[in-house]
Amino acid sequence: MTFSRDEKRLNHTQNPYFDFEYNKDFGILPIPKRLRYYPERHFHFGLSLNISFGFASTFVVANLYYCQPLLIQFSRSFNVSYNEVSRIPTLLQAGYAGGILFISPLGDLVRRRQLVLLLVLLSATLTIGLAVTSSLATFEALSFLVGAVTVTPQILIPLAADLAPPDRRATAMSVVLSGLLFGVLLARVISGIVAEFVTWRVVYYLAIGVQYLVLLGLYLVLPDYPSKNQHLTYWKILWSMAKFSITEPLLIQACLINLASSACFSNFWVTLTFLLGGPPYNYSTLVIGLFGIVGIFGVAMGPLVGRAIDHLVPWYASLLSITCLIIFQSIQVGAGGINISAVIISTLGLDVFRQMLQVSLTTAVFAICASARSRLNALLILSLFIGQVMGTSVGTEVFVKYGWRAGAALSLGWYGFQLIILMSRGPHCERFTWLGWEGGAEARKSVVDRRKNENKRQKQDVEPGVPVKEKISLNQTASEASNTSNGPDSIGQRTR
Repeated sequence: MTFSRDEKRLNHTQNPYFDFEYNKDFGILPIPKRLRYYPERHFHFGLSLNISFGFASTFVVANLYYCQPLLIQFSRSFNVSYNEVSRIPTLLQAGYAGGILFISPLGDLVRRRQLVLLLVLLSATLTIGLAVTSSLATFEALSFLVGAVTVTPQILIPLAADLAPPDRRATAMSVVLSGLLFGVLLARVISGIVAEFVTWRVVYYLAIGVQYLVLLGLYLVLPDYPSKNQHLTYWKILWSMAKFSITEPLLIQACLINLASSACFSNFWVTLTFLLGGPPYNYSTLVIGLFGIVGIFGVAMGPLVGRAIDHLVPWYASLLSITCLIIFQSIQVGAGGINISAVIISTLGLDVFRQMLQVSLTTAVFAICASARSRLNALLILSLFIGQVMGTSVGTEVFVKYGWRAGAALSLGWYGFQLIILMSRGPHCERFTWLGWEGGAEARKSVVDRRKNENKRQKQDVEPGVPVKEKISLNQTASEASNTSNGPDSIGQRTR
């Protein structure tokens, strides 16, 4: 497909998404022709591209977790105390939180292909510094920066939602999320095994090579997609996030549930180490570490979970998830410290349905405004971070003071809180309805979509006596009004 320069300029004038400069990355590297954006052509978001997104997420997010099994070697290598090297994981997580808040919202403002390539390039290059430095202060500073640019998965998830067909949206996001969770598990295993036989620096050399391979792979498969919200600035993007956080009932509901769910998840995995290491189990560190392999089952179930969510109204997927989480947590409360089979069953169930809950909440929130998905995702992930801190600190305190059953019961109480928050706002409430139940109780997504399309057509119909030209004009006006009410400038408006 070729255009003359005049045709390109004309198309760019008529459609701001068409830019005749979009044939190069950063104005230097040519974009492969099959990946260039044209308004009249839609990208095919197939399984191979979806898996590529998940693969990239795996080896980018691993940056945050390589260090955890290496802290003792860091202490010896830098000749400092354990207390000093314990700051490294905190700095990585702090940088990641800052990146989510200030970098990932750029996905709603700039071309995401270039943003993703730049972030992976920066994370791989900064990792070189981690591998070669002999200064703890430099290592800590670079750790913070690496954490900040390791937000690629949080840009790929909204991009997958934009590229995937509506009936496969949850599945697409589940694959990327599964890749992210697999990276969390894989990083700890790889770094622990490699560092057992060679120096910890080899772990980071391996990370450098893998990230540059990811960079090359993304360059060859990541489609170019036009920037959204070209009328906004970076500061307006941040301000709109603040507005979202206080004016969108569905977002606030999802964040509260996500916060409590993340607290339960963190509480379970942190206190599980104490439970298995003490009586009656008294397992070794190696055996306790093998329980992380059980988490791979939950990761593997991700695409199937997403497929189930695609057929349900997200609210009902969340209800099913919370109900099952309560059941499996009850098993842990009743027998977690008595029989190891109860712990294994609880681990399997909590992993699968925690992932299902997160995908269903994300799917629901992304429907609020298609042009603001990166910002909405950033707010959801921030709530997840707050929940992790709460679950780790409060859960550990309760476990140490009152024992394993009290710690497990704490999570059961948090699951009850999630159920109350979910039930306070029904599955079909209007966008700005804060509490209550309206719109029926249909759970099948296909039926709800069909009803919405029928209602939309009925609203656009006019009386038979109206002239055709006027009918067309009315339909265009209704369409424009709909687009305006769903756009980023409608934040905080009360439309019925």
